[in-house]
Amino acid sequence: MVVWSSILRATGQKFLQNGGFRTALVKNESARCMSEQRVMVIKPSRFQWHKTKDWFHFYFLLGLIPLGIGIFMVNVFIGPATLEEIPEDYVPKEWEYHRHPIKRFLARYFFPSPQQEYEKFLHYAYQENQIRQIRLLENRVNDVMGTRRDYRGPYFQEYYGSKYLYRYKEIMDELEERD
Repeated sequence: MVVWSSILRATGQKFLQNGGFRTALVKNESARCMSEQRVMVIKPSRFQWHKTKDWFHFYFLLGLIPLGIGIFMVNVFIGPATLEEIPEDYVPKEWEYHRHPIKRFLARYFFPSPQQEYEKFLHYAYQENQIRQIRLLENRVNDVMGTRRDYRGPYFQEYYGSKYLYRYKEIMDELEERD
């Protein structure tokens, strides 16, 4: 408390030495003179800013402290992995090749395995190849249609006379039933 009061006293004296009310009025700040040496500059409240900062620090440290303790405990009590002989019948998983236990945990539960990534890439390459082949076929069909000029194109509308034939047959049947 003594430190804060001495700092405030020093800033108040600097305020008076630097022109006091004149500089406060130039800066459009209000100042209240409580006595000749004590001056209070009236400023807008910074309560919300300080409260937001306090909540941010609280929640940041609420996650950071347990995380730091967990990392410390893992490093002290578990430590890095060591190389050992693999039994004959055992096939190791991909995540078992990482040295640090935290990396092993993340590789096991959060990140996909390299095999999954590779298969996803192969599927993507297969899909792109299929699209490429379809586009090549479409271009070839359009070229052949343009050179031979005897194929149906996208502009061609089919005309089926059979639907009119069926409708005509229904009408004739109805007429025969009436007679």
